[in-house]
Amino acid sequence: MERITEHQLTKLYYSIGEVAGMFDVNTSLIRFWEKEFSEIKLKKNKKGNRVFTPKDVLKIDVIYHLVKERGYTLDGAKKALKSGVDKPESNNDLTQEVIIRLERVKKALITLKS
Repeated sequence: MERITEHQLTKLYYSIGEVAGMFDVNTSLIRFWEKEFSEIKLKKNKKGNRVFTPKDVLKIDVIYHLVKERGYTLDGAKKALKSGVDKPESNNDLTQEVIIRLERVKKALITLKS
């Protein structure tokens, strides 16, 4: 799944259904992560429905990436968030991913050359 960027988030608030749809998960998983991760700040509208800011959606994107794509446990994801894995200056995960992909491309090119 492609990572969500700040530029893609055009609304001030998103419903839980919209957020769940962005990640193709159930709303119950979003509610569970909301309880587990203090980084997601719960807000409710006048009707009492959960609403998520673009900042919350970006945090959920990081959590989704760590848990669903990278295979972190919840505790591991919490530690990674606390250590700043979601900050732009900490690109270790991204760098490792790029290196792995480049090595695959190199291998494929060498195979084609042979």
